[in-house]
Amino acid sequence: MSPSFSFSNDKPLIVAELSGNHNGSYDREVELMELAHECGADAVKIQTYTEDSLTLDSQRPEFKLKGGLWGGQTYYELYKKAKTPREWMKPLFAHARAHGIFLFSSPFCREDVDCLEDALCPAYKIASYELNDVGLIDYCAKKGKPMVMSTGLATEEEIDRAVAIVRRRGVTDLTLLHCESRYPAIPELFNLRSIPYLKEKYQCKSGLSNHALGDTLDIAAIALGADMIEKHFTDDRAKGGVDSAFSMNISELKTLVCDAAQVKSALGKKGVYLSEEDKSSRLGRRSLYLIANLKAGDTLSEEMVRSVRPALGLEPYRLPEILGKKARYNLNAPCPLKAEDFV
Repeated sequence: MSPSFSFSNDKPLIVAELSGNHNGSYDREVELMELAHECGADAVKIQTYTEDSLTLDSQRPEFKLKGGLWGGQTYYELYKKAKTPREWMKPLFAHARAHGIFLFSSPFCREDVDCLEDALCPAYKIASYELNDVGLIDYCAKKGKPMVMSTGLATEEEIDRAVAIVRRRGVTDLTLLHCESRYPAIPELFNLRSIPYLKEKYQCKSGLSNHALGDTLDIAAIALGADMIEKHFTDDRAKGGVDSAFSMNISELKTLVCDAAQVKSALGKKGVYLSEEDKSSRLGRRSLYLIANLKAGDTLSEEMVRSVRPALGLEPYRLPEILGKKARYNLNAPCPLKAEDFV
């Protein structure tokens, strides 16, 4: 049986996406994977494709990238440079297992999936741009492993279709990641309220795939119930890499891991409840105190009572219960008032 993600109520899963930040070096890929794990990432994700998995080698205008981080290249040139070679898969996954790292991947065609199956990949991620590739989704789902699907750029109908395919194949461990799919992402376009909506509608885990720097949006996503946060990772943006411009570095990943756990714990439970510490602190609240001496049989008037701290007497809302009643015995001010003091 394939291992599942170790989801916990204590904190969301933090996934470090390595993408093409290996710069063509296997040793650097291993180093980044180990660094992400050491920084506290719960899982590391890579991408498994060849340039032919994704596009055609063509100089036609529609195959050329215009503007943005990768403008001036063809899709084929970019993917050839950014790919994580299939021949790395077996040693990468073996290394991850040997070091207790949960490594998984995004495939982009059936051959990629077959390669990952040979490498014993424990889970599959469907990238945003592939959410309409029903054949790929079905082929992954047939493996019966946990699946993560990004929903960036997708219509609700496309999400419905993708989830139906996965459910039909019996996948129970499903996470839908809301995603703002521009590179780099534009915070004003995130629409983070999609995260609880996805969770409720599809009765699965949900989260955020985030291509923006900083963890402000990740923290907001966690407050909205995100179970998983996926972000690109590098050790140093100055070292370059096709995704380095919007990748978190070592200190930023450590901060995210810490902040995510703190925010998750601060969310607490739904509803209003008091902790044991809260209950002990209630002593500092207000209560009713007698401020003038009373003899047995004397009638209590409003002028004789004040609402003050600490909370050893009756709660202030109970004042009408005792006004106009007679003292059972002598009461010397100041003292906290009790219901049993009066008849």
